[in-house]
Amino acid sequence: MPTSDSYRESLIESLKDAEHAGGFIGAILEEKDPEPALLRNAIRKVIEARIRMNSLSESAKEHHEKLDKMLTESGGSEIYSLVELLEALGFKLEITVADTELPADSQSTEIGESELSPEPANAS
Repeated sequence: MPTSDSYRESLIESLKDAEHAGGFIGAILEEKDPEPALLRNAIRKVIEARIRMNSLSESAKEHHEKLDKMLTESGGSEIYSLVELLEALGFKLEITVADTELPADSQSTEIGESELSPEPANAS
């Protein structure tokens, strides 16, 4: 089901808050029966929020491209396997906001929203 533009804009705006963005990604990782494209799309929305804030470092851009390729190829199976293993060992993966300043290479990149690959219409 397509999302409305106003909902998408509201979501992207809310993801500018680091605590909310961390919770958003964390909730995806907690899914017991994850959809393969869900994590990839959640991360892409957080990246889009950072782009709009003009605070996406070159390093973050490179890491995102690498992870996006991996998630495209595997559907996130490695990440979800790690989460399941940690849970079986009695641990929980948690996303928190780092207490550190942005790294020195955190100058914004000049990429636009159109440079993010389009979201799949129907993730199967």
